[in-house]
Amino acid sequence: MQLVKSAEYKFKEPTIVTIGTFDGVHLGHQKIIEHLIAAAHTTNFNATILTFFPHPRMVLQQDSDLKLINTIEERIQLLEKAGIDNLFVYPFDKDFSRLSAEEYVEKILVEKINAKSVVIGYDHRFGRNRTANIDQLRIFGETYGFDVDEITAEVVDDVSVSSTKIRKALLEKDLETANTYLGYDFFITGTVTHGRGIGKQLHYPTANIHIAETYKLIPAIGVYLVYSYIDGKKVFGMLSIGHNPTIGANIPKTIEVNFFGIDKDLYTKKIQVHFLEYLRGEEKFGSLEALKEQLDADKKQCLSLIAHKYAE
Repeated sequence: MQLVKSAEYKFKEPTIVTIGTFDGVHLGHQKIIEHLIAAAHTTNFNATILTFFPHPRMVLQQDSDLKLINTIEERIQLLEKAGIDNLFVYPFDKDFSRLSAEEYVEKILVEKINAKSVVIGYDHRFGRNRTANIDQLRIFGETYGFDVDEITAEVVDDVSVSSTKIRKALLEKDLETANTYLGYDFFITGTVTHGRGIGKQLHYPTANIHIAETYKLIPAIGVYLVYSYIDGKKVFGMLSIGHNPTIGANIPKTIEVNFFGIDKDLYTKKIQVHFLEYLRGEEKFGSLEALKEQLDADKKQCLSLIAHKYAE
C-alpha cells in the first residue's frame, strides 16, 4: 500500500476512490472497502481511500471532548490490512474546509487523486458546511468524467452501524455491541511504563500502558478481560482502567494490565491490547489483602471465560 500524507501529492495512475474519516474502520466501512477493491479489480483502477486528519470536528469546532475509536496510526494499520492500493491521509485544516463542493471535486478528487470512479456511502456529504450530497456528486461526475457508486448502510440486527454508536457502546461497557459493529476486537496502542509497583507486591505485576494520543477513546472505568500478542504469541490478561482508590486519593487515571503466564520485562515496549469482556467496575477496598482477594476472583473469572469462550 502506498501511504501519502502530503497535500501537494498528485496520483499519476487513474484511481477508484472512497472518502471518509473511517473512524473505527467498522463493518459499514469494511463493506464500502470490499466493494471498492472488487470494483478496482474490474476496472484496473487503483483502489484508493481519501481520509482526513485531524478529524474535522477537532479543527472546526475545536472539540477536545471528541474521542476517536482509532488513533491515526491505528486507522492506517487497519486500512492497510484491508488490501487497498493507496491511502491518502489529507491534512484537514480550515482552508480545506472552505472549499466549495465543486472546488473540492476539481482540486482534490480530479486534480490530486485522478479519480475515475467514486464509491461512496449513502449518507456522504461534502463541500463547505457539508452542503452537497451524492446527487450533486453525480452531477459533478458527469462534468469531470467520473462515475459514482452508492453503497447502502451496513445493518446488524436491524440497526445501522456507525462510529457514534460504537463510541457510545465502549463508554457504556457494552463491548459485545462495540466489537460486533467493529468486526474485530477494540484495541488500544501504547507504551509500557513504570508504575507504583503495587501489583508486584500483590503478585499481580502489571504493565502500565501510556497512550500518547489524547484524542484516543478509552473505554469506561473498570476491569476487563483482554489479550495482546507478545513476541508473536497470544497472551490473555486482565486490565484495569481507573484511579486506584484503594491505593490513595486523587490518583490520575491509569491503564494497567496483568498478563497471565508470562514473566517478561515489557518496559518501553509498544504493545496493542485487545478488549474482550467487561468484568466489573472499580472498587475501593479496605486493605491490600482485600484487593488481592478480588484480583484472585477476577483472574479465576477470566480463566473460566478463556476456557469456555476463547479457547483456540
